[in-house]
Amino acid sequence: MSDSGASRLRRQLESGGFEARLYVKQLSQQSDGDRDLQEHRQRVQALAEETAQNLKRNVYQNYRQFIETAREISYLESEMYQLSHLLTEQKSSLESIPLALLPAAAAGASTGEDTAGAGPRERGAAQAGFLPGPAGVPREGPGTGEEGKQRTLTTLLEKVEGCRDLLETPGQYLVYNGDLVEYEADHMAQLQRVHGFLMNDCLLVATWLPQRRGMYRYNALYPLDRLAVVNVKDNPPMKDMFKLLMFPESRIFQAENAKIKREWLEVLEETKRALSDKRRREQEEAAALRAPPPVTSKGSNPFEDEAEEELATPEAEEEKVDLSMEWIQELPEDLDVCIAQRDFEGAVDLLDKLNHYLEDKPSPPSVKELRAKVDERVRQLTEVLVFELSPDRSLRGGPKATRRAVSQLIRLGQCTKACELFLRNRAAAVHTAIRQLRIEGATLLYIHKLCHVFFTSLLETAREFETDFAGTDSGCYSAFVVWARSAMGMFVDAFSKQVFDSKESLSTAAECVKVAKEHCQQLGEIGLDLTFIIHALLVKDIQGALLSYKEIIIEATKHRNSEEMWRRMNLMTPEALGKLKEEMRSCGVSNFEQYTGDDCWVNLSYTVVAFTKQTMGFLEEALKLYFPELHMVLLESLVEVILVAVQHVDYSLRCEQDPEKKTFIRQNASFLYDTVLPVVERRFEEGVGKPAKQLQDLRNASRLLRVNPESTTSVV
Repeated sequence: MSDSGASRLRRQLESGGFEARLYVKQLSQQSDGDRDLQEHRQRVQALAEETAQNLKRNVYQNYRQFIETAREISYLESEMYQLSHLLTEQKSSLESIPLALLPAAAAGASTGEDTAGAGPRERGAAQAGFLPGPAGVPREGPGTGEEGKQRTLTTLLEKVEGCRDLLETPGQYLVYNGDLVEYEADHMAQLQRVHGFLMNDCLLVATWLPQRRGMYRYNALYPLDRLAVVNVKDNPPMKDMFKLLMFPESRIFQAENAKIKREWLEVLEETKRALSDKRRREQEEAAALRAPPPVTSKGSNPFEDEAEEELATPEAEEEKVDLSMEWIQELPEDLDVCIAQRDFEGAVDLLDKLNHYLEDKPSPPSVKELRAKVDERVRQLTEVLVFELSPDRSLRGGPKATRRAVSQLIRLGQCTKACELFLRNRAAAVHTAIRQLRIEGATLLYIHKLCHVFFTSLLETAREFETDFAGTDSGCYSAFVVWARSAMGMFVDAFSKQVFDSKESLSTAAECVKVAKEHCQQLGEIGLDLTFIIHALLVKDIQGALLSYKEIIIEATKHRNSEEMWRRMNLMTPEALGKLKEEMRSCGVSNFEQYTGDDCWVNLSYTVVAFTKQTMGFLEEALKLYFPELHMVLLESLVEVILVAVQHVDYSLRCEQDPEKKTFIRQNASFLYDTVLPVVERRFEEGVGKPAKQLQDLRNASRLLRVNPESTTSVV
């Protein structure tokens, strides 16, 4: 594809009459093959990139002009608003001058110009005896009395069918009216076009009659004293809307634009306020007419002078509170500056200085006004400090990063909130640190990292908490203990998921639990013992691991028993025999030498030796996991495992007919009863701290009896 093709494509794109389908069809007819299409595609992509770069370059070049233009538009908008405001004030001033002081022609010309220059709603309101004043405050039009108001209302309401009863109310006149669109409240679906007529005491809503132009049908009438107006925030498609609430229903209306919506809201509020003031004045006048005339008597109360003196005392006290000092006058502004500059300590110092100055002083209105201004700044300062402690902020600084905000909240008297936010911040930090740990390598290595991260964070948090809340209420310390238990639950969840849910071996689980206990004991440096909590949280998982491993041992023992031939072991090499002796010695069997024969023979069955090693290994690992809540689980598991071997020996002695094998079985039974079971009892007592009566009863009940070797009865 030549450069002329790219130039032609560029001209077609610039002309605005480009059709992609036609262009591709022509290109396919003119191209010689796939290669031309690929080259053309590359040229089109290059052209697109060039266009994007040019557009970006133009935006960068005109960026400053865009900013300046936007700034000038903003200035122009503010100046237009000020000009409109000045014109409205001048118009109000002219209208407030009595017509008798103005020439008739000037008055007529002024009224005509104002009416002609107004919009349709302003003209309708002016004809009704109402002209919108500054900031949308309703005001009666010039030269319109009660008869003019009633006549205008009658003319407008004659266009509304079904509202003749409204004309009988004396003193009623039209304040404002305009077109609206009603929407369904739940699904924001457009319902109908309506026209609203706001009177001085009620709001009339009428629907359009499409077949009769300029006519309406009565829809609803709402008294203003039972009507609430709510502004609906713009959220497309909800735009320029407001809601009318009247028990038990509500209706949503949409104005033509934001200006008309604002006029509706302002006029409704002003009319409601005017109606409320009018009725209050009427009630006061009626009460004044019903009340008896006041009786004044001089000298009838001997304590009147004292009461007058007491009433005058606060006025005298008011004069004693001097608020004319410069630092007090500038205090609200100084607080704003400190908050903006994040000088939290300076802001709290100013508040402490003010509180110290006003201490033991009365509270006249001037002091209350100052307090109101200061309280608003205190609220803003509290919000900023709360945001500083929120978990959304950076958590990299550790517990010390929160000390500044916590200390200032405590000085402001919000110790409970400071404690809650501090602990919430640290909980988020601990959770983030645990989540960021990478699970890689062996499980024990991960557990070492997990324990180091968690318990180091817990220890730092405890020390920082003790530093920040040392002089506060002791209730904060109970909150910290509750938080520590919650954090420990978070740690145990991650721990159990990696150790127990992944079906690690019992030895690995025992080492991991041992590491967690050692780290937990480090908290004793600050007087915090959470060992019982970690025990309570891990007991279910450890119990499940013990029972699962017990079942594995039982199944393995039964499998070996099923293949038992009752033959002596031949280890073939002295090295293997020495290794077995060392293993049995580590299991606690010190007299294993008497069961070894010449060369590499062992006068024991392979099944009994394997059972001994597996049972003693299970006991050693279980004792690493032991705590009092697991005592019965461990004891019952040991009894079940031992019973499998005992029952197998009993069955073999009853069933074996060969005298030599029977003697060999007795030798294995003697090793099991006289050597292995005592070692299990002794090691269990050393690890637990008390003897196991169940193991003693099992050994005594299984003691070998001396009977006729040729008898086929049980020897157990």
